[in-house]
Amino acid sequence: MSLFLKKNAFLAGVTALILAVPAYASVNKSVKIADGATSTGASSVNGSVTVGDNATVTGDLSTVNGSIRIGESASVEAATTVNGGLRVSKNAKTEDLETVNGTIKIADNVEVDGEVSAVNGTISLREGSSVSSSLSNVNGDITLTGSTVAKNVETVNGDVSVLNGAVVRGDLRIEKPHGWNNSSRNSKDPTITIGPGSRVEGVIYLERKVKLYISDTAEVGGVEGVMSMDDAIRFSGNRP
Repeated sequence: MSLFLKKNAFLAGVTALILAVPAYASVNKSVKIADGATSTGASSVNGSVTVGDNATVTGDLSTVNGSIRIGESASVEAATTVNGGLRVSKNAKTEDLETVNGTIKIADNVEVDGEVSAVNGTISLREGSSVSSSLSNVNGDITLTGSTVAKNVETVNGDVSVLNGAVVRGDLRIEKPHGWNNSSRNSKDPTITIGPGSRVEGVIYLERKVKLYISDTAEVGGVEGVMSMDDAIRFSGNRP
């Protein structure tokens, strides 16, 4: 399924989320789960949701117009926001992380048992962290640093950096812009960098032209689509 179809499905799911916000949820206030506490979940409409360090949340976290912050060594289920970012602190464990308009920042040694997705927002994954499914966005940069994604990494617009021995076990796919996303503001060719010691075990599949840099010590399963491995610029050192 293309990212555009996924986007539409996600937006439909967000609509369901808005309609499903329970009557007991906070509407205009932020919600905080204390350090070390146990909770069955938390939701808001126009507020942020914060999970303290070492807290355990056995249900979902959701907000419409607000951010979600997950503390160090906390354990939570899915976290979803519409207009806000997601920030996950080190050593935390989560399930799916999703936003429409916002950044997703995942710190060191985080375990995501599910997928990570945004529509308009950057995604960063730090040292020792892992995602058991796919990682994707439409508009925004993606940076993987010393981390692992078990399935595909997918985007349309924005740069992708796979650095410090990061591993993509599936494909790295750059889709061609379509419809509302096919405008002059998106005409810049994305930059794809596969850094030293990093691996893309599947293929780098390109539906559009990019600036492709691959380290001499990186490993990729091939380059397919509108470009080939012959189009890649090989480099030594930490950066092109």
